[in-house]
Amino acid sequence: MEKLITYFRLSKVELRKVIFPLKEQVRNAFITVLVVVFVVALFLWIVDLIMSSLLSLVVG
Repeated sequence: MEKLITYFRLSKVELRKVIFPLKEQVRNAFITVLVVVFVVALFLWIVDLIMSSLLSLVVG
C-alpha cells in the first residue's frame, strides 16, 4: 500500500512540472497540421490522376 501512496505522491509532483501549451500555440499547430494534410492530399491526388491516365493509355 505504501508503494501506491508513493506512486501517487510522485505523480502529483511530476504533474506540477507539466507546461501546457497556450491557446495560440494549439491554434498554430492545428493550422500547420491542416496545411500539411491538404498539401499531401493534393500531391497524392495529382499522382493518382497521372497514374490513372498513364494506365488508361497503356490498357487502351
